[in-house]
Formats: sequence, structure tokens, C-alpha cells
Amino acid sequence: MKKVKGDGVNINLAIWEGGGKPILCIHGITANCRCWDVFAGLLAPARQVMAMDLRGRGYSDKPDHGYSMDYHTKDIKCLLDDLGFEKAVIMGHSLGAFIGLAFAAEYPEYTDRLVLVDGGGDLSPEQFEEVFKGIKPALDRLGQIFDSEEAYMEKMKAAPYLHPWSEAIETYCRHELEAADGGVRTNIDAAHIAEEAANVRLLQCADYYGKVQCPVLILRATEGLLSDKDLLLPEDVADRMTRQIPDAEMFEVEGVNHYGIVFQPHPARDAALKGFLEMEGS
Repeated sequence: MKKVKGDGVNINLAIWEGGGKPILCIHGITANCRCWDVFAGLLAPARQVMAMDLRGRGYSDKPDHGYSMDYHTKDIKCLLDDLGFEKAVIMGHSLGAFIGLAFAAEYPEYTDRLVLVDGGGDLSPEQFEEVFKGIKPALDRLGQIFDSEEAYMEKMKAAPYLHPWSEAIETYCRHELEAADGGVRTNIDAAHIAEEAANVRLLQCADYYGKVQCPVLILRATEGLLSDKDLLLPEDVADRMTRQIPDAEMFEVEGVNHYGIVFQPHPARDAALKGFLEMEGS
């Protein structure tokens, strides 16, 4: 772990050392940097993998306001400048895919390649509503006090969308805990996420598509969280992305949901990702 400079905030960065162009990973709306452990195990040490805690999450600073695309993309530019990287592969999951898309559109000179993991689609208000129904259990945990760390882990283990449970999921869950009066809670403020969610609903992703100048890989989960209506990338949305982003290709990650696409083993996904990144052994 290392603290780097964002746009007026300190950003916590998990780093897996390696060679080649660095890969910067961006997590989802209530997630943290440790959601990338499985991907980092695949890609490092052949490539250096870095995963940020977005502002307001994990061990990064948590300002009272500033949870929107503009703030996140400036944080990324600042941290790359702080580390001395002229270019990086940008890889984002869920909200992180929206942020990665916005960053690649606004700062093409910094973006070598772009990987959008189950996110970045131009969703209708109705589709966004279904998505937020699907992630409601994740949102509901924010602000709750749990008697102990183990009580929190048992709550998370009971969530059907996180099955099958794994060491990677447990590490991810423990990263977000902090002490509180009466027990433990997540280190994420629900008010910050509410501000983020309101801003996400206003996005017009299609406005970014034509501005992306690098090769793009879209990884799409085929299973919903609670139903087949809460897909982050419905087929029609993903097809439209692939057509409208100039140099984009899509790979469907069969049999996994929005969380499983980053947490579960999947050899076909791994081969597609390594092939896109032009890594040996793909």
C-alpha cells in the first residue's frame, strides 16, 4: 500500500510490482482496491498492477463532497503524474468502468488501453433503476454497526450474489472495516455514495464513446444479481457500446454475475484479457 497525490486528496494505492506499462484498476461504487486481487494475481509480475481506493473509500481521504466523474478523473491524472507515469492501461469495474471511460475520453494522452469490466454502458433511467435495485443490499450495509468483525463477515457470507465465497472476497470485505462505537462498520459514508449515485444517474456515456482513442476491451457478465433485469450491461447496451466506441471488442464472461466477474476464477475471461493486453501465455 502507498499513499499518492490525487486532486487535493491523498489516494491509497495497492501495488503489485511488475514490468511493462502499468495497469491502473478502478473499483465500483461501494467497493475498494482489494476487489482486484484475482486480476492482479493473473497479471503481476509480468505487468505492474495498481488499484486505487477511490476518494471516500478504503484508506483514501474522505472529503465531505466531490463524488463525480470530474473529481475522479482529476484524481487519476494527478496520481499518474505523482508516480511519474506518462501512460497507463486503465481498467475499471462497475462505477470504475464509467470513470475509466470518462478518463480515456478526457485524457487520451494518458490512456494506453482501456478495459471496461461490466460497466460504462449508456443506461436508460429505467435500466439504472433496476441496477440500483440489484445493488441495494450492498448499499444497505453502509452505516450499519456490527457487533464484531466476524459478525460483519457472516452477514456478507450470507449474501447470495457473493457466492461462492473465497479468500479474495474475504480480504476485500475486511479492507473496508473500521472500529465504531459498539463494534465495527464500513469505512464508507452513505452520504458520499448518495452523492455519487445521483451524479451517475445523470451520465450520458454515449457522449464519451467517440472520444476514446485507444483500443478497448469490454468484459460483460451474463448473469444478473437478483434478476435478469439488473444487468449492468444488457445485451443491447453492450452491442451499442461496441459499435460506437471506435476500436472496441466485447467478450462475454459466461456464467458469472456483476461481482463474480472480478472475484471468481474464469479461464476464458483470463485468456481474453491477457490477449488484449498482448501478454505472453494468453
